[in-house]
Amino acid sequence: MIRVLLADDHAVMRAGFRTILESAGDITVVGEAGTGAQAVAAASELAPDVICMDVQMPDMDGLEATRRIVADATSSARVVIVTTFDRDDYLFEALDAGASGFLLKNAGASELVAAVRVVAGGDALLAPAVTRRVIERFGSVRAVTAPAADERPGPSPLTEPLTEREAEVLRLLADARSNAEIAAELYIGEATVKTHVSNVLQKLGARDRVHAAVLALRHHLV
Repeated sequence: MIRVLLADDHAVMRAGFRTILESAGDITVVGEAGTGAQAVAAASELAPDVICMDVQMPDMDGLEATRRIVADATSSARVVIVTTFDRDDYLFEALDAGASGFLLKNAGASELVAAVRVVAGGDALLAPAVTRRVIERFGSVRAVTAPAADERPGPSPLTEPLTEREAEVLRLLADARSNAEIAAELYIGEATVKTHVSNVLQKLGARDRVHAAVLALRHHLV
């Protein structure tokens, strides 16, 4: 069972999410929080696999709560931001805070369930259009031919060099390609793509494929 914590200041919204998620059969809601501070405390106490986190909450907003939860070395919880507002500042701050997904509250029930399953499985969940917005923002460094010294990327985050094939996979990840699209581009199987993606994430120290794309663009690896 996937253990989920719901963090939202509206009890009716939490009740609706609980009904949707627990009807899936493989998801159980282990707790609820009405403020960001409560979410941080509940994440430590209940050890959920996934936290569905609202942004605008009293005491501490969901973005700061996400930052604290992700920074806790004792926690393995992954956060999906679920918000009413499709705002770039929320999106980028959520990703910087370490969120693994970004979903709007007008998403369908099946999308919410899918988001929890994907994030619990260790991947990120962003719609392709959202992923491209992230890449466009962080990828702007590629248009700079001679950045000033204080704008140049820091040391490479790679713990060891990528193979030629892994470098190709990273380039396609940074282009917001799915595993199926990468497999078609490189004429290899999807299982092989998954292996390469896993290796790339490990060598980059990336949380997920979106984080890998951001790191690659920030450090001019593609």
